[in-house]
Amino acid sequence: MPHALLLSGPRGLGKQTLAEVLIRRTLCQAPAETACGHCHSCAMLASGYHPDLLRVSPAEKSRQIRIDPIREVNGFVAQTSQQGGYRVIVLQPAEAMNVAAANALLKSLEEPGERTLFVLLADIPSRMIPTIRSRCQQWSLGIPTPQECLPWLSQALGEGQDASFWLNAAGGQPLLALELASPEARGLRQELRELFDALVRGAEPIAEAARLARHPVESVLWYGIAWLEDLIRLGLSGDNLGIRNPDLLPLYRQAVKNARVRDWFRLLDYAREQRRLLAMGGNPNPQLVLEAWLVRWSALLRS
Repeated sequence: MPHALLLSGPRGLGKQTLAEVLIRRTLCQAPAETACGHCHSCAMLASGYHPDLLRVSPAEKSRQIRIDPIREVNGFVAQTSQQGGYRVIVLQPAEAMNVAAANALLKSLEEPGERTLFVLLADIPSRMIPTIRSRCQQWSLGIPTPQECLPWLSQALGEGQDASFWLNAAGGQPLLALELASPEARGLRQELRELFDALVRGAEPIAEAARLARHPVESVLWYGIAWLEDLIRLGLSGDNLGIRNPDLLPLYRQAVKNARVRDWFRLLDYAREQRRLLAMGGNPNPQLVLEAWLVRWSALLRS
């Protein structure tokens, strides 16, 4: 194993599952292809605590990993392993480290000591500073083919569910497809579909935004971005080839009639930037973001 791994790829591909398998095997006292599951180290991991494992994520109500947890990492790396094996440090999401935290981590990445493993997980590794990425062995997870994951997804969803529909809606990401098919996510999707239809018919965007106040704005923007990408595909090609949400085609066709493709591109850029700022803690009022985004969308639908 290298001293530092960067697992990257879109959300919904199983980075977390892969990381946990690697962590268990690294800390196991009698590993084979995977952890044995029976040794004292495996038992401690199963109980939820291991003295040689340190996890770092943004603090509660924060979207950034700040410098104080990284100082703990540096102290942890300087200690001797309590179980005589590896010390493992997990940072997730790695792109949430602010500049000060990332710079503070560099020394430990450069001189980690023996039997130390850093596992960094990132949805968008380009948001990390290059000096962090360059010190890690990078494992980029690709999107599997439908043939590879549809049997698993069909079994996970159970009877009566259209696995192909949800996999398509998720852009081929099987774990995300499973999440989108959950009752809560389907409820939000239906609300947004009704909102889209209402905006096409001239509804007031601020009032519609108030209806969504109980939902995370990042989730709302995720659907909006996916649907905008569909709109642009339809506007550029004129057919439904590559459309991820074919059930929305009637609404898409109406929207495409009312605005130019370049205007949809501008709205897509705005939605992506606002979602990025929200993820990094750069906007203190998510509801205003949602309202401003719906006002822009409504203006295009009425133009």
